[in-house]
Amino acid sequence: MPRPTGDVEAFEAHASDADLDDLRARLAAARLPEAETVHGSAPGRRRWEQGVPLADLVDVVDYWRTGYDWRSFEEHINRIGQFRTTIDGLRIHFLHRRSARADATPLILTHGWPGSIAEFTDVVEELADPEDAGAPAFHVVVPSLPGFGYSDKPATTGWGTEKIAAAWVELMGRLGYAKFLAHGGDWGGVITTVLAGRFPAHVLGIHSTLAQAPPGLTTDGLTAVEREWTEETRDFWLHRAAYAKQQATRPQTIGYSLVDSPVGLLAWILDKFAEWSDTEDSPFERISRDRILDDVTLYWLTGTGASAARIYYESHNSLDPGLRVDVPSAISMYPRDIEKCPRPWARERYRRIVRWRSPEAGGHFPSLEVPGHFVTDLREGLAAVLAADR
Repeated sequence: MPRPTGDVEAFEAHASDADLDDLRARLAAARLPEAETVHGSAPGRRRWEQGVPLADLVDVVDYWRTGYDWRSFEEHINRIGQFRTTIDGLRIHFLHRRSARADATPLILTHGWPGSIAEFTDVVEELADPEDAGAPAFHVVVPSLPGFGYSDKPATTGWGTEKIAAAWVELMGRLGYAKFLAHGGDWGGVITTVLAGRFPAHVLGIHSTLAQAPPGLTTDGLTAVEREWTEETRDFWLHRAAYAKQQATRPQTIGYSLVDSPVGLLAWILDKFAEWSDTEDSPFERISRDRILDDVTLYWLTGTGASAARIYYESHNSLDPGLRVDVPSAISMYPRDIEKCPRPWARERYRRIVRWRSPEAGGHFPSLEVPGHFVTDLREGLAAVLAADR
């Protein structure tokens, strides 16, 4: 296997004690609003109709201040292996776990918003060196999107999904991976689609939890379930996507709150983990407080609330209607995700779907909600992708 070039530098995460003390002080001094005015405290998703319930937020803020251990997450990602390299004037941060297996295939995993590399830290090891010798193994690369985490914040416009996809090809090449597999969800799914459509000479195939069909397709011929998917997706964009409109049009305005107030940042992100997860009352039914706070604290310590929001300004509704994907593709539509695309629609863009699955459980964050199933599904999907060209 080729070795990385000299343009790649090792990196270690280490927040200062002063930054962590400042975070705890801000949490202790937080000024909170009164409680929401809907539905009292009865368990259920309706508790969240006005956003994060006060009682839930107070509980998480207290744990964040007195119980959460950021150092544990730092140690974890430092053990995996962190690096940075400069592409088009921007330092790109990434995790890189090289498999010990001689038959391992390079794989890039791309997160979205409000996610981060924290979405994949618990699955990297099993993907790289699986306990089952018969399972496929991967050289795993997990980059932080520009403006997210330890990647640099773009100082000019232009870092949309097309440019990011091109940067990922450059990144993988610097690591010695001229050809590779790709996976993503949310913005990571869009970037994975662009990677496969624009750079088929480099992309062996893809696995995605997001499929975006070309516009203008008819519902004629869809099953009842597929029609329901289209109605749910339409309802989401009509009635539950104010966050996207805000970040696509005025990311700087919301950014002041996200960078200045840890409680504001937590509420903005926790709201999405709650609404988009396959749960009945709280995201903590499936995802631990620690895992969500790993993600939120990474945003806080790197001051990336505003810069991460700008990916919506750069790329919202920008996927080329004419883009087609001809490399083998495996797609999984999790039942409580916010966008679910019917397979007949997906086939109009993804021309070689070699595996299609609709898992029984999971939402927008499957690597955190159902990590065991996610790893199995990803392995099986990528195995089908690799088998398609043999």
